[in-house]
Amino acid sequence: MVFLNSLNEKKLINGEYNLLVVESNGKKTELFEKINIPKILLKKHNEKNGFKNEFSKIIGLPINLIELNEVIINVSQKHQFDKNSLIKIKDYILDKNERVLKKDNKAVKITEKEIYFIEKLHTSKKPLDKDYILKYIWEYSSESDTHTIETHIYRLRQKIKNFFGDENFIKHTKRGYKL
Repeated sequence: MVFLNSLNEKKLINGEYNLLVVESNGKKTELFEKINIPKILLKKHNEKNGFKNEFSKIIGLPINLIELNEVIINVSQKHQFDKNSLIKIKDYILDKNERVLKKDNKAVKITEKEIYFIEKLHTSKKPLDKDYILKYIWEYSSESDTHTIETHIYRLRQKIKNFFGDENFIKHTKRGYKL
């Protein structure tokens, strides 16, 4: 956590802080839009400002330390939950809680297995081969019909193509599948 008066802008932009608490001076800054951490605004009760969308929480002053501490904990926990459930992949957002893949204002429902598959493709440094996908993602026996994987991937590709017009979300190479 960092308070604005002790802020090191370079550290903030580089992601070295996990929460920003700002006391309002009535001025809007572009810095708040550049960072993707929770931001809490402390302001006088009657003060007007144009910050509404930049802050996770706006608190009217005065506030006691116990209440401020509770707000900080709640905002931090919500941010961590969102961070773990929303994954940015290319131009898409994979929302694990809603079980959807989103792009712009469109969203397509996907299954838990599809979420797990997309997430594994995203985190893997190399393409995933059919045997790995069969055994560790779809949890089928290695003696299963080899077309099982192609069928699942074909259906997922069709969903993405039909909703987003993207035919290259999942790519197939000689070494396996990748994003």
